[in-house]
Amino acid sequence: MSAVPSVAGAMAAERKPRVLVVDDEEHITELVSMGLGYNGFDVERAATGRDALAAAEQRRPDLIVLDVMLPDLDGFEVTRRLRQREGAGTRVPIIFLTAKDTTADKIQGLRLGSDDYVTKPFSIEELIERVKAVLRRATGAGPGEHKLSYADLELDEDTREVWRDRRAIDLTPTEYKLLHYLLANARRVLTRDQILEHVWDYTFAGNASVLETYISYLRHKVDAEGPPLIQTVRGVGYTLREAR
Repeated sequence: MSAVPSVAGAMAAERKPRVLVVDDEEHITELVSMGLGYNGFDVERAATGRDALAAAEQRRPDLIVLDVMLPDLDGFEVTRRLRQREGAGTRVPIIFLTAKDTTADKIQGLRLGSDDYVTKPFSIEELIERVKAVLRRATGAGPGEHKLSYADLELDEDTREVWRDRRAIDLTPTEYKLLHYLLANARRVLTRDQILEHVWDYTFAGNASVLETYISYLRHKVDAEGPPLIQTVRGVGYTLREAR
């Protein structure tokens, strides 16, 4: 496992953030616990849904990393019971970590009130960064003073994180730069030449298809599960706005 940056200083100010890792595969909980522990988190492990509910009640974790397929209560049922128990009070953030990767499973998890959904096989470095991002959003701690937003789309210029309807979106550097330009000019129609010059630093003479390709990539990630925001203006270029 390669080294990843240590937890943000704001998170480690007074005590270590507590994370409950729930999975019936011991090698998974051991890997995640080691990675989070190395990054300054206090980690507790559980192997069943009922143990997870008991640990959440007794220890009150700051975040739960939760498998869906557990030997007794599945992760969805654990989440239902946790949310019922919490009522209108403060909700503990939940990140599902599971091999169930269909769109229907992801939608179900998000509707139950999870904060993120990571599928197996997974990168431990990416999971740790997602844990940090969810905790920052939940506590308001850490970087993030400079943000761009439009409708339910948010972009943090300090951390380079992007969310749509509070769901994290992973972007490549070029996709991020393209979205940042569209979001900074929300509702303004940008020509293809303007976008190419800003994002790629020069115009791709005779090869504007690179822009169409990246717009397609971006739509797949940003507009996948919500009303489309990236609009084509025929004969001109693109704009980021709600459909009319």
